[in-house]
Amino acid sequence: MALTVTFLNSAYLHGRCCRHKVLHPLLGPLLSDSMSKLYSSYRRPGSQPEKKTSWQNIDFSFKKGIDVLKTQLSMLKKETKDYLIGPGGHPFSQYLLEQTRVLWEFRSQEDLNKWVISSDVEIGGKSEVYLKLGRNNQAALLYGTLNTEVPRDGETKYSGYCSMRAKPPVGSFARKKYYDWSNFNSLYLRVRGDGRPWMVNIYTDPYFSHQKDDLYNYFMFTRGGPYWEEIKIPFSKFFLSSRGRVQDDQHPIWLDKANSTLGFTIGDKVDGPFQLEIDFIGLLNDRAHTEEFAYETYEKNPRV
Repeated sequence: MALTVTFLNSAYLHGRCCRHKVLHPLLGPLLSDSMSKLYSSYRRPGSQPEKKTSWQNIDFSFKKGIDVLKTQLSMLKKETKDYLIGPGGHPFSQYLLEQTRVLWEFRSQEDLNKWVISSDVEIGGKSEVYLKLGRNNQAALLYGTLNTEVPRDGETKYSGYCSMRAKPPVGSFARKKYYDWSNFNSLYLRVRGDGRPWMVNIYTDPYFSHQKDDLYNYFMFTRGGPYWEEIKIPFSKFFLSSRGRVQDDQHPIWLDKANSTLGFTIGDKVDGPFQLEIDFIGLLNDRAHTEEFAYETYEKNPRV
């Protein structure tokens, strides 16, 4: 009897799990806001949990569901058509000869909506960060005030950072899409800063779980003043930093069809205002650059 009950319970849970996997792509666009609140794990120390459960805030309508389904089907149709043409919707011959590609440019509010800003306010800090279009709608202006005052919650030890991060690409029915940067070897961007250093981050979410938390960084030093500067950053210059685990070695950045996301962070421990204007961000295939990794590497167990 106990064996029968166990079998029925496992079958019931398996059925629920399968239904969740099938329905999530359909309901994901509708419930994105609610699901993000549902899975949000951070709560400031001392704050009270919400009394109203997240699922009670879900606003679902049949008409909205049909509209979302039509949108997702049209996206799937376009993705299938692009896939049959070639990589990225371009013929294979054009893909092989491609030397430059503009990933992000900032000319409208829609371009800004592809990015997310955050600061130490999430952990109780007092820094402020804003993102808007620059003069004549020709650039993105990231500005704010850095404040290194540590929250008095008894747990937080460091504070004082602001960041801007690109949203990861999403395909039809909430599927993950992957950037393919393997045909390029450098990041190319046109910026105008205020003389403060910035950290350019590449977040990776590859297929293999042991590389899931890898974070690659490069320190970008802006010179300030009224003039724009064009910065070329070879991928070999990015170094692997510890993110949730200790890195005891360095290895080249792995971008071959990795779900990479770009971001900018300021945290130079200097209180005061900051600003960074970004015209565009692109990729470059510099055939004159042959360096694979710019830092020294060591063997863990060298042969004697």
